[in-house]
Amino acid sequence: MRYDPAPAELFVRNRERLAALLPAGAMAVIHANDIYPTNADGVMPFKQNANLYYLSGIDQEDTVLILYPDAADEKDRAVLFVRETTEHLRIWEGEKLTIEQAKALSGIGSVKLTTAFDAELQRLAFQAQTLFLETNEHPRAEASAPTRNDRFIAASKDKFPLHQYGRLAPLMAELRSTKQPEEIDMIRQAIAITHGGFERALKFIAPGVGEWEIEAEFNHEFLRQRSRGFAYTPIVASGANALCLHYIENNQRCQDGDLLLMDIGAEWGNWNADLTRTVPVNGKFTERQRAVYDAVLRVFKHADGALRPGVSLKAYTRSVYDCMAEELAGLGLLTADQLKARTADMPITADPVRQYFMHGVSHHLGLDVHDVSVADAPVAEGMVFTIEPGIYIGEEGIGIRLENNFLVGKDGNTDLCAGVPLEADEIEAAMAR
Repeated sequence: MRYDPAPAELFVRNRERLAALLPAGAMAVIHANDIYPTNADGVMPFKQNANLYYLSGIDQEDTVLILYPDAADEKDRAVLFVRETTEHLRIWEGEKLTIEQAKALSGIGSVKLTTAFDAELQRLAFQAQTLFLETNEHPRAEASAPTRNDRFIAASKDKFPLHQYGRLAPLMAELRSTKQPEEIDMIRQAIAITHGGFERALKFIAPGVGEWEIEAEFNHEFLRQRSRGFAYTPIVASGANALCLHYIENNQRCQDGDLLLMDIGAEWGNWNADLTRTVPVNGKFTERQRAVYDAVLRVFKHADGALRPGVSLKAYTRSVYDCMAEELAGLGLLTADQLKARTADMPITADPVRQYFMHGVSHHLGLDVHDVSVADAPVAEGMVFTIEPGIYIGEEGIGIRLENNFLVGKDGNTDLCAGVPLEADEIEAAMAR
């Protein structure tokens, strides 16, 4: 593999933590993601199921994990299945993980070939009372095609109709919401690579440069540093393009006097960074651009102080919106009457702030860019969030967003992106170099 994997101790601990949440007699089964087709004989690049990776450290297709903490035989308490390297695979795709390699990566002593899975499943399932199976329960998931895990659920209910069934996703969300030290190390590396790409891009940005060329500068740096590339489809939006929150065309040329919004992150070993910076194409902010930029930055700093253990995300968001409302008024974008009309029980969607700041303030970050979490759970020490306020003024063609990644701590948050130029003066000085 290209990246340096997280230590096996992380995955051993993750399995132990899941085992502690499973009821007596429960067995969890989780499959790798499918390889999805494109056209003709083409396929998409493989992306591992995040929950499977979290429990096994195996980044390969046709992988299955059985976790059965109450198994009578100790070797059956965690069984990993990996793909066999046939002669055909060796010629066309190269070697797959050996059993010994899979043991070393996962910390699992019982590793078998995937061809043995059906027989082992039947043997162990009849000992278990409940099967905990994998579904994608992210609130914004688009279930447009059945996954390997979806198909396994249907097949299991047909084969084992009298078993009880449980949902693995809520347990995994609970575990993954708080990050382990090894995960923080991986996220830090993803951010360091992203920082390198940003510094490279700053030297390249100038009037007349194509958005796609800036994207290429990031990609070059990410690959050079052994990342597999972008954590998500990059946004490189100059001028009015920044008013589209998910602009990904990246096909326009940057114009003198415009701003350039870059929402880009690298991945490292399946963990992700998520960084946004907005810079002047010609290296100098205009007076109005600087005023809006500094307003966003003040909201950003307020959010860091408000994102504390024990606070609900609803209360946190309300606090940030209150700060944003004052900043928008200072910029002449909200009137005194609009400020007075705001109430504590006003729905977020009805808040006049939404005219100029229409997206969320923060989201969990980890193995998924919009990482899984327990619904309505308060902020807790050890969680990693983005903070990403923005102001979007359609009539002025100005869109500014700033985003860093924060580790929530007991006495204060750690800005994992500290060192990436953020203040307006830092941006101008970096571009001048």
